[in-house]
Amino acid sequence: MIKWIQSHRAAIWWIAGASILVFIASLIIVPLLVVRIPSDYFAHRSRHIKPRAGRRSLLRWVLLVGKNLLGYVFVFAGLIMLVLPGQGMVTILIGITLVDFPGKYRFERWVVSRGPVLRSINRLRKRAGRPPLFLEE
Repeated sequence: MIKWIQSHRAAIWWIAGASILVFIASLIIVPLLVVRIPSDYFAHRSRHIKPRAGRRSLLRWVLLVGKNLLGYVFVFAGLIMLVLPGQGMVTILIGITLVDFPGKYRFERWVVSRGPVLRSINRLRKRAGRPPLFLEE
């Protein structure tokens, strides 16, 4: 292992730098996004589809593919950061929120419905002067 680390020093420095960058970005971006979520976003058991969501232009497809690729990169980087220095779980969660997959809304709703997560989110929202998130029970 030591030999591998010594022979790949540049890669490890890049990974460490990316890890620090993702950590700092998550400290800034996550609270900003959490306060922008509508308070009733998770109030329904299933996501309501917007009327225009069915229409896909070429630009919309390119953005969708780019967003999903970026999400997979974050998930992969997070998996690497589980064994190397970095915020692996945070990076994986950011990646999962970017990727579109069946059951994503249910998964997000399940994560948010955990007591400590919901309390933390609502504490951030209260400091920002926003109403708390509420969930359908």
